[in-house]
Parts: sequence; structure tokens; C-alpha cells
Amino acid sequence: MQQLTSNDKISNRKLYLQMLTSSADSYDIIVIGGGATGLGIALDATARGYKTLLLEQADFAKGTSSRSTKLVHGGVRYLAQGDVKLVREASIERGLLHQNAPHLVKDQTFIVPVYTLWDSLKYTIGLKLYDWIAGKLGLGDSVFISKKKTLSRMPGILAKGLKGGVSYHDGQFDDSRLAINLAQSIIENDGDAINYVKVINLLKDENGNVNGVLASDTETGETFSFKAKAVVNATGVFVDDILMMDKPGSDKTICVSQGVHIVLNKEFYPSEEALMIPKTSDGRVLFAVPWHHKVVVGTTDTPIEEASLEPHALEKEISFILQTAGAYLEKKPKRSDVLSVFAGLRPLAAPQKGEQKTKEISRSHKIIVSPSHLFTILGGKWTTYRKMGEDMVNRIEKDLGWQHIKPATANLSIHGFEKNMDWNDPLYFYGSDAKLIRQQMNGDANVWISEELKNS
Repeated sequence: MQQLTSNDKISNRKLYLQMLTSSADSYDIIVIGGGATGLGIALDATARGYKTLLLEQADFAKGTSSRSTKLVHGGVRYLAQGDVKLVREASIERGLLHQNAPHLVKDQTFIVPVYTLWDSLKYTIGLKLYDWIAGKLGLGDSVFISKKKTLSRMPGILAKGLKGGVSYHDGQFDDSRLAINLAQSIIENDGDAINYVKVINLLKDENGNVNGVLASDTETGETFSFKAKAVVNATGVFVDDILMMDKPGSDKTICVSQGVHIVLNKEFYPSEEALMIPKTSDGRVLFAVPWHHKVVVGTTDTPIEEASLEPHALEKEISFILQTAGAYLEKKPKRSDVLSVFAGLRPLAAPQKGEQKTKEISRSHKIIVSPSHLFTILGGKWTTYRKMGEDMVNRIEKDLGWQHIKPATANLSIHGFEKNMDWNDPLYFYGSDAKLIRQQMNGDANVWISEELKNS
């Protein structure tokens, strides 16, 4: 089998899969799951020099990781809950992601409209604390602005009773594109990552320890096995399915919460600054965020019994978003104004005792290791994907007695890295690949494919 370049692997899945399955080599680490968490772990392992394979059963970021609010943020809501540690961690990671993928992450100004003097004081102080926690990695200072300035910067906002607004900074990013760029980065750093390969069982040695996976090509049904020194379960809302392969009858480790977003025309909120509604009837926050000349509004928090690859929004969730946003907008959106809807599922570490609402469960990640040495990661969020990867590989090294290798992703440029992007360019999210994309559009369709592959 010929040796494939990284571009060949990306452009021809069939040959890439043939190369992977024809090799008898064992991996250091196999990662199950191609969402934010799995991609972060695989990139960290690859960057340290470990021979790494990532397997995804569908598209990269097929589920939760492509259905976010498009925000890379410290987490204002977590600050209100008193989780300063998570806010600090997320603020640092937000800064690193802005540094490492400037073609996908940009500074986004948010404004909290305030309608009472108490809210003016509370949110001004709270967001100053948010700035302080971020430190040097902050994206900008928060500031109270007058009613006049608030109305000029937030056309469409409800003017009656408005006292002013509190402006602050967070990050906006393209979630699904970041996932693709992470997969490309893994391959370019000599790791392997392939989709539409579903893990259907775990392999174990004579001592009962996990030492590989049995997988199926979902396009052909062909099965094959991969061996590894360590196997990581990073499947998000499906982690319990993999744990059941390890030990049938295992206790449930996560609960699933659904978050829904709707897309509206800009006429309802024609501002380039995002609206943050700090308190909704269910105790969450709600955002209205400019996105590709439209407005994304969300999100909800609805407990779901069964996880699926194609979650569906409930009408009550859509109504909740419309009613909550409508209370702050001069022009009230109706159900017929909704252009599209998308729903994502959050994998939240199950509460240990007592009843707890999903909105109150910490978004901090948690690593568990089974007696058979299956490594599983629970919880987390897009913003902290890199830290989650670093923590998991550190844990593998520690538990398996490997010599520690210094993590290398804190300053690792992500594929497509390009500074000073023109955010009005419709191809901005391709970053440094935009030039090649334009060449393809102009008829040079094989610019990424090696001569050997063209002739194979």
C-alpha cells in the first residue's frame, strides 16, 4: 500500500481507510468520538508524539459540537453560580483559542440591557469581576453605557423602562469548522482521524484490560480491529453505550440536556453587537447573536431521556425562546418568522445525590477510569476542549506509568491559521485555505491531491 500524504488522507477516505486497516501496527492511544472532546484529546496526544487514532461514527462534530451558540466564552452564567474555577479555566482557554485559531475566533461585543437601577449595579460589578478573572487573556473591558448609547448600539431593543446597558466582551467562533480544522491538524501532525467508522465492541487482553476496539465501516459494513495501549471513550452523550461494552449493566454516568436555537432575520435585531438576556423564566441566560447576516437566538435546557444523533426541538422550546426574546425586542418574532431550528444534546455528569436541575449541573469535565483501564471523559464544553485533551493524556500517562511528555497544544496553531481576517469575506472561515478554495472554484479542482493519488 502506497504511503499517503496528509492531503491524500483528507481527500480520499477509501484509500485512507485501506491504509489504516492494512497496517498491523498498534497505536499508543485510540480515541472514540470525533466531537470537540475527542478531537482535543487526539490532537494533544498526537502533538506529544503518541501514535494516535481517532474514530468517529458519523461526521466530525455531527452532534453536540456543531449545534452550539457559536460562543467561546468564560461563562457568565457559571460566575453567577459561583463556579469561579470553571470561569477562570474557560477564560484562559478562550484566550488560547483566539490566539491559535484567529481565522475562526473573534472578539464579540455583548450588551446586557438593564431596566432597573439594581440591575445596572449588579451587572456592572459582576462583569467587572468577569474581566478580572480573565486577566491578560481578556478580550476587552466591560463598561456601563447610557440609555441613549444602548439604543443606538442595539436597534430593535425594547426602549420602555430602559436604564442603559452593560457592554462586555466574549468570543464568537465557527464550531463545525473548528472541528474540521482540528481533524486536519491531527493528520498533519502524523496522527490518524477518520469518520464513519463506528466502534461496536472493545477488545481485551488475557488479564481483562482493554487493548483495542472492534469497529465497522458504516458505509460498507466491513469490520476490522485496531489495537492500542490505551482506549479513550470521548463519545459525549453516548459514553454510557461504550461503558456498557466494557461492563454490561454499568450504572448511568451522565444525564442528557437538550439545547435549542432558532434563526431569525436581522430585521428583529439589526445589530452587530450580541444581546445577552441575563435571567430567563427557567433560570438560564438567553443570547441573540449576529451570525452570517442572520440572528441565532438560544438556548434552552430540557432534560431528555434518550440520546440520538438527530435530536428534535420541541415546540415548547421554540415558544420559550420566542417569548423570552420577544420581551426584549420592539418587534416580536412569531413562529412563522423562524427560518431554521437546530437542537443539540449536552452530556452532563449525572448528579450523585438528590435531585438537581440540569441547568445547575457543573459543566466542568470529569475523567473516570474503569478497572479494565478504559478511560472515559464526561461533561465539558467547547471552550475548554484543549484543556480536556491535556488533562486526559496526563491521566493516561499517570495511570499507565508512562513517562510524562510535556503538553504541546497551548501554543499550537490550528490548521487554517490566518491573522487579520476580513470577517465580511464569505470564505473567511477557511483561513489560509481560502486561496486554495478559490483556485478550486476557478476550475483547478485537484490542487490538494498528490500526483501519485491522481494516477492511482
